[in-house]
Amino acid sequence: QVQLVESGGGLVQPGGSLRLSCAASRFTFSRYAMNWYRQAPDKERELVAAITIPGGNTNYANFVKGRFTISRDNAKNTVYLQMNSLKPEDTAVYYCNARNGYVNYWGQGTQVTVSS
Repeated sequence: QVQLVESGGGLVQPGGSLRLSCAASRFTFSRYAMNWYRQAPDKERELVAAITIPGGNTNYANFVKGRFTISRDNAKNTVYLQMNSLKPEDTAVYYCNARNGYVNYWGQGTQVTVSS
């Protein structure tokens, strides 16, 4: 069974940093574009960052540009999201997504709370 397991969430003060990881298994990771989404309470899920295949091009939502960085390590079947200069409005559950055409896999999410 395909697995995407996120980790690295937690409570951080405004201006702080967190690094999320998403470990993938039981599918060919290198053939999938990888994305990070987030969903805040009473809001729709939104795309935060994406990294493509095979070139590893990256795209970011405007609200995280310059603060977040997505990267992937195909040897470790892992995608990362480095989050700097965190703001209270970044508080959400962050989800890892793997996509290849019409095939989509999702992780269970990890909570990120930015609060003083």
